Amino acid sequence: MTTPIADFVRAYAASGTARLHMPGHKGVSFLGCEALDLTEIHGADSLYEAAGIIAESEANAAALFGSARTFFSTEGSSQCIRAMLALALWNAGTPPGKRPLVAAGRNVHKAFLYAAALLDFDVLWLWPEEPSPSLCACGVTPEGLERALAGARPAAVYVTSPDYLGGQCDIAALAETVHRRGVPLLVDNAHGAYLHFLPAPAHPMDLGADLCCDSAHKTLPVLTGGAYLHVGAGAPAAFRQEGRRALALFGSTSPSYLILQSLDLCSRYLAGGYPARLAETADWLSAARKQLRRNGWAVWDTDPLKLTVDCAASGWDGRALARKLRSGGVECEYCDQDDLVLMWTPENSGADYRRLLDALGRNQGRPRQRLPLPAAAGEQACTIREAMFSPWERVPAAASTGRVCGAPTVGCPPAVPIAMAGERITPAAAALFGRYGAASVEVLRG
Repeated sequence: MTTPIADFVRAYAASGTARLHMPGHKGVSFLGCEALDLTEIHGADSLYEAAGIIAESEANAAALFGSARTFFSTEGSSQCIRAMLALALWNAGTPPGKRPLVAAGRNVHKAFLYAAALLDFDVLWLWPEEPSPSLCACGVTPEGLERALAGARPAAVYVTSPDYLGGQCDIAALAETVHRRGVPLLVDNAHGAYLHFLPAPAHPMDLGADLCCDSAHKTLPVLTGGAYLHVGAGAPAAFRQEGRRALALFGSTSPSYLILQSLDLCSRYLAGGYPARLAETADWLSAARKQLRRNGWAVWDTDPLKLTVDCAASGWDGRALARKLRSGGVECEYCDQDDLVLMWTPENSGADYRRLLDALGRNQGRPRQRLPLPAAAGEQACTIREAMFSPWERVPAAASTGRVCGAPTVGCPPAVPIAMAGERITPAAAALFGRYGAASVEVLRG
């Protein structure tokens, strides 16, 4: 597999050329990577007008993932989420005088809300069939989607899979459901870039999605900010033709060439022995889940590279369990009072596995009841755009009931909003703010 971006940058760094261009460090080492940090000089191509080495590298990635087209992002899946939604709206042809509509699982990342504010569309929220165990989870089913879409024709259906806890939707069945209605399926696959390389490929591109984003940096050896926007084989041609324009609408005109090199080199990594190493890692994690259950820990069934502890069923507060792990030299990805998430890749060593098992040990906790997670939907008092761009004030979360949410109040991780911008905050939402540690909330003035 060729690595055209990395090869060009290394050759330039070794050439001794006088750098009378940006960046200002001129290749002199302050952090250690400056010699490889370039901008769009002659021969380096340009991300949003790619016709040279970047276009070649993106084509390599598309071939690896089996997509009709793959575009690079150096600003994470957040940029790709906005681009996906822009593409869907441009393609939908919403009649004049009618507001665009997107149907979306309620556990969206807050980047989705920012896209709604910038692109000014309404949202038909999709809720799980059964009460959700976590703010992060929203198991949208084909049957539930059919009912939700009765009488509605959104510009797109948007789901998050895998979610932050590792839960997965039946993407193939959802794709079939929406395609019968002539609607595209968009998938936030930020946590699942590796899924295509499993023994049984399970990436959204394998399962019929029209657009999806991968945060390559979350599960692949890519620098933070590296992401892919994939276009499915059956997607409208406009998605392939306009994908770069959609990304440019939301991206910096100074993309990081360090991140681009990282994405470039990742293709060679994926084309090598990665599938075998991935399968080995997934097998080990499957065995680790069984061992932890034998040791008294309740562990969720998740996507293959997550190990998610059900802290409530294990008799722990997840934040206390995170402290216990930290004292044993292990840092988790995420924790709240009910769950703790550990993320793995083939780059984790056997020592990491042993350290985790030693740090957890045998669980002596007594299961506690997980508090129910009420649906926190409130009346939509104004559009998301109006709410996000209106004057706001910060009030104590306990005093927010009845006020209109101005901006999503949520930490990152998990970046899943409790109340959505423009919604009137319900007592259930106010209670969830306290449960997830939000002391104050941004609400519209007056």
